[in-house]
Amino acid sequence: MNPMDDIVHIRIDDRLLHGQVVGMWTNTLQATRIMIPCDRVAEDEVLRKVLRMAAPAGVKTSFIPAERAARQIMEGRYQGQRVFMVCENPADILRLMDLGLPITKVNVGNIGGAEGRIAVKTSLSMSPEEAKMFHEIMDRGVEVTSQMVPADPVTHLIDFMKEKGL
Repeated sequence: MNPMDDIVHIRIDDRLLHGQVVGMWTNTLQATRIMIPCDRVAEDEVLRKVLRMAAPAGVKTSFIPAERAARQIMEGRYQGQRVFMVCENPADILRLMDLGLPITKVNVGNIGGAEGRIAVKTSLSMSPEEAKMFHEIMDRGVEVTSQMVPADPVTHLIDFMKEKGL
């Protein structure tokens, strides 16, 4: 059995748990667990408490370091569950891949704008460094889509990046 069979969706969204993730994605995916494999979140007790309060009733949550998440997935710890993984940025995806997770598809939702970031599409900006990370992810054979909500058409991030010269 492929340990990734129980991971029903992997999304990058720098807001982590919010209305779209909680209300739309979790329901559409029929997720039984939301996992945020992020060292920063795992170390921040206050943030973990806030995120747990945002999670939908009846859906388990895991806010754990990337290394632990990768190990537990590879060990088959989530067998029989429907795990929706939400990562904060492309660096998190690369880290999970470097830890051995055979990721094949990632959906990029929201990455907010800030100084030094290029708006790629509505609600999706990236720095030149993040653009390089996305290229590395794609070069490793991962399909990277960009879909804000489940009802939106599936588009490919590379198309938007090319339009912006990234």
